[in-house]
Amino acid sequence: MAGHFEPLAGGGAAVALDEVEISILRSLAVQLLELIGPGDGHGPDDADPLARLFVEGPSEPPADPALARLFPDAYGEPGSAQDPQERAHAAEFRRYTENDLRARKREDALGIVRSLDALTAGGDRGAVLRLSPEDCRQWLGALNDLRLAIGTRLEIGDEDDSDELFRLPDEDPRKPMVMAYLWLGGLQETLVEALMS
Repeated sequence: MAGHFEPLAGGGAAVALDEVEISILRSLAVQLLELIGPGDGHGPDDADPLARLFVEGPSEPPADPALARLFPDAYGEPGSAQDPQERAHAAEFRRYTENDLRARKREDALGIVRSLDALTAGGDRGAVLRLSPEDCRQWLGALNDLRLAIGTRLEIGDEDDSDELFRLPDEDPRKPMVMAYLWLGGLQETLVEALMS
């Protein structure tokens, strides 16, 4: 089980994590939370869900490339010039969906932090993380978001672009992020496989 998820009887998945892995995962999830930004007071715990329907979000895509990857335009190809009608449709769609999408991504990242905090609260040198099916959904969402953000920072476009990054010398400052990108990919893949078993 070390380093990869395995299915649990009755649903969910489990993975053995050492102290360093727990620390890295928690740090990455906190960085993702910082990237996504604070809530707007209209998240899933809001007392008046009807009021949330009328809260407008941003209409322009984020300037930060990693955020733009996490919250892409709904119309047109990423990075391509949109005609005015596509821009208007994309702005309208973003205005009414981005706040909820941000709230969900925030909850997914918080799910990782909470799961890991429950493990480290006992001061163990490592532990087996057991996730319920709902926890698995949050982890899959957050692992995907982490990989998208890291991949954007590393300028990984498609599989052919990434080959040279995987052969970086140890001295290259991008090497730790490449290793994190690969490791998160392995966790994500084995979690999907565990859930499909």
